[in-house]
Amino acid sequence: METEVLSTIWPEWSSIVEVPRKADSGVCLEVFLENKHQHLTYFNKAIWKSKWLFLYLKDMKKNLLFKLFSLVFAGLLALSCTAQKEVLDISDQEQSVFNSKEEESVEIKDEDTEYEIIIIEPGFYTWLNSIARPEGYYSQSFLESRNLIMVTTWNNRVLQPTRFNPNLYEMQINYDPNIDYGYEVNYKLYNYFIYFQRKYNQRLGPFLPRI
Repeated sequence: METEVLSTIWPEWSSIVEVPRKADSGVCLEVFLENKHQHLTYFNKAIWKSKWLFLYLKDMKKNLLFKLFSLVFAGLLALSCTAQKEVLDISDQEQSVFNSKEEESVEIKDEDTEYEIIIIEPGFYTWLNSIARPEGYYSQSFLESRNLIMVTTWNNRVLQPTRFNPNLYEMQINYDPNIDYGYEVNYKLYNYFIYFQRKYNQRLGPFLPRI
């Protein structure tokens, strides 16, 4: 009967030699099986009866594997929560501007540097003059730092038409961080990027395109 119980737990055991009757909980037990030396570890309790070794496994809820699984699961859950994309708050007024078919160009120009961009984007002119933050709200250094990030991302996407929609990213934007384009150029360029991201649900940087 004892041999049957042991064979049920480990069917591959065909023979067991006698071992000392005393064993401490949690220690490594040495068992000789068919002249092969093997080690059994992480058993909770060893009970010796009639010179045969019976091994019973305790509830494994508190063992190392369970704890490790719990930590990994908790970490993945926290990561998924923090990585969840935040939804932008688009008002009815702003959505109406996005849906507008009215095309009125916005000129971005600096006479000193002869820098010029003409933006023809439905709704942008109205959005810039009714929803965007007014001139003077941002510092020029803030606008320049953000524009550099967004221009770099934009230009990289222009070069990858099979990965990014070429109807959105049509041509590269020339923007040299070593040139002072002035406040107005940076202000209008920055706000176009914000408009573009909010309207087409794009991300040109690690920050949300808030107004």
